Amino acid sequence: MAKAIWKGQVLADSEAVEEVEGNKYFPPDSVNREYFEESNTQTECPWKGTAQYYHIKVDGEVNVDAAWYYPSPKEAASNIKGHVAFWRGVEIE
Repeated sequence: MAKAIWKGQVLADSEAVEEVEGNKYFPPDSVNREYFEESNTQTECPWKGTAQYYHIKVDGEVNVDAAWYYPSPKEAASNIKGHVAFWRGVEIE
């Protein structure tokens, strides 16, 4: 079981996370969407493809671009399609 936590709130919780390059990617249905807000930020990975980002909002505080996902990953990363990973102070337990 893995949990993503920020400011005491569980952002995602799953037994079926995928680990890639040291990051745990949570399945889309394990994410508590009430804390997520779409971001316009995108980054490129040579083997995974284009990542989209979310801001995390808890109790009026915003953690900018603290989560990302690959909506249409390249073939090599197809196992993480739509899965969400975290950084910028989000704790993974």
